[in-house]
Amino acid sequence: MAKLYFYYASMNAGKSTTLLQADFNYRERGMATMLWTAAVDDRAAGMPIASRIGLEADAHRFDADTDLHADIRERHGRATLACVLIDEAQFLTKAQVWQLADVADEANIPVLCYGLRTDFQGELFPGSAALLGIADALIELKAVCHCGRKASMNLRVDAEGRAVQSGAQTEIGGNDRYVALCRRHFSAALRGGAAVPTAEDMR
Repeated sequence: MAKLYFYYASMNAGKSTTLLQADFNYRERGMATMLWTAAVDDRAAGMPIASRIGLEADAHRFDADTDLHADIRERHGRATLACVLIDEAQFLTKAQVWQLADVADEANIPVLCYGLRTDFQGELFPGSAALLGIADALIELKAVCHCGRKASMNLRVDAEGRAVQSGAQTEIGGNDRYVALCRRHFSAALRGGAAVPTAEDMR
């Protein structure tokens, strides 16, 4: 029986890289896949899914109105799908997560979702909350804080590298806007500590 998987992590843990490697493994064996990513994230200059180490792939884009179940089943009817892979899964709606569960349960297609667990205030994204609630398998991918501990939090920073404590839940950005931290340093930054080292600072 196919399963719904949620691979979650903080920023810079290699989620897109892991997704693209899984996709490659299927395609190398002659199996068809279907890739999706959030339309709201348009940072990639080339392919819609791009990792920090240079891997990239084309993908369908979803927004809040996309019927993933219908689109996946239509594609599956034309060419048998071995797997569906979702990048930026935190941007899924609750209804879309249930659609993906139906894809696994009814069409017997494994669905692999990759995304952030929490936002810059430590709050769950709607898609992540739904996946944590109903996914068959939860897998944490590890990132590292500048202190060497596991980074589990995503701190939003301003141009001076200081913590941003308010604003919209979704603000697309990379290493210039977000820093992956352990909970201890995340909390310290929110209390008004010194500027946080960014990925560029650590090089």
